[in-house]
Amino acid sequence: MSSNRFNFAINSSSSATDLSRRNFLSSSVGGLGSVALAWLMSREAGVASVDSANGSLRVPLFAGKAKRVVQVFCCGGVSHLDTFDHKPELERMHGKAMVGRGENLGFFGQPGMLMKSLYPFRQRGQSGAWVSDLLPHLAGCVDDLCFIHSMYAKSNNHTPATFQMNSGFTLNGFPCMGAWLSYGLGTENENLPAFVVLPDPRGLPAGGSINWTSGFLPANHQGVPFRTQSTEPVADLRLPSTISVSDRDADMRFLKSMNQEFAASSPGDQAFAARLRSYELAARMQSSIPEATRLEAESESTQRMYGINEEANKGFGKNCLMARRLLERGVRFVQIINGGAFGSPRINWDGHENLRENHDTQAATMDKPVAALIQDLKQRGMFEDTLFVWSTEFGRGPATQGVGASGRDHHPTAFTCFMGGAGVKPGYRYGASDEIGYAVGENTVTVPDFHATILHLLGIDHEKLTFYHNGVKRRLTDVHGQVVRPILA
Repeated sequence: MSSNRFNFAINSSSSATDLSRRNFLSSSVGGLGSVALAWLMSREAGVASVDSANGSLRVPLFAGKAKRVVQVFCCGGVSHLDTFDHKPELERMHGKAMVGRGENLGFFGQPGMLMKSLYPFRQRGQSGAWVSDLLPHLAGCVDDLCFIHSMYAKSNNHTPATFQMNSGFTLNGFPCMGAWLSYGLGTENENLPAFVVLPDPRGLPAGGSINWTSGFLPANHQGVPFRTQSTEPVADLRLPSTISVSDRDADMRFLKSMNQEFAASSPGDQAFAARLRSYELAARMQSSIPEATRLEAESESTQRMYGINEEANKGFGKNCLMARRLLERGVRFVQIINGGAFGSPRINWDGHENLRENHDTQAATMDKPVAALIQDLKQRGMFEDTLFVWSTEFGRGPATQGVGASGRDHHPTAFTCFMGGAGVKPGYRYGASDEIGYAVGENTVTVPDFHATILHLLGIDHEKLTFYHNGVKRRLTDVHGQVVRPILA
């Protein structure tokens, strides 16, 4: 791949035995200049190249409509049947046994009776999209959104399904989508990470930090999680009071000299280069992060719009507002996570025991801030080149989890996600589940299809964004994925 060609260019400039520090630095400058020129020429020609400044592939092969992505990921499995997928047939069949559907897909294997939606549905906006009364604020945004009602996931288990939605694989250790975008597109702001994760202040999702790993990609492409439960978003950014500014500057000069000596003795060491880029970014973040996360700089009306002073959604509301500030400062990919892992009471959308109680609580944290983020991006002129993605790992089944119960079990074979913004048809609905929301009825969209479409909107051919690892050209979509072209504007 391109990275191998880059390594060869450095290694062949002079032998390892007589490579002095001065020769290394001078040859590096010439080499980096050549790489920069090659990148500019290859960008014009539409081919992949290495951007040595941040270890990115830089592989946009056509003009993408989106420059950046914000993803809201709702942990636990949002019930499509109680939010966005209106099923009148469930009203008629409420309380009846579900027969003739094959294997029970629930995680706990406790089939019950069919249960109608717990919330009234209404058609909303000019597009007439159906949204339940559970989400009144998002209901007001439907004319800006494109709903996919035919999502299909591989697993009915939270952790593998969460891994798949984030990395394309149900196994851990593969690079997540944000890392692939950082690798493929690089950064627009050298003072902030390309990929930022804003976890729910209540806890991390199933699988924890594996969901924003860079896997086998260079380490500088992994997500940077902010400590959203703390007043200090990134740990150890502030200089300790016991260390003077002059002492710190001296330490940094000494560290730089050590790094240069190691680089001179180990030319082409990409792992070291990635770590060095991460440390350099961390130093720049000491000033950029406090400025970007200063929410009190926002107007009172903006803070009210996000509900950051309301008890139900103040934590998640702050995350959504922070996401907008990061996006407008050049962060390439911001992932906002709604819900943590497990616990009692549950702190995510995992409505096993009592779906109404669970979804009421979760919707109160998510609905208003997400709608505010969409509206805020629109009023600032950012929605037209920002891809907005809302997803969950799977849906919930049309039957109760057990006879006489009031919850729904996991359901991977039909659920709803939506997109909006750059390059996506507004006020559009694609695909459908069957009459009771059990299986896809038409136009199945797999997770690789979903990812391929996101990459396409950013100007990336998902089959060409690859990284050679252990004898395999790996990619986000593995060997699968088709762009869902009918949803493209």
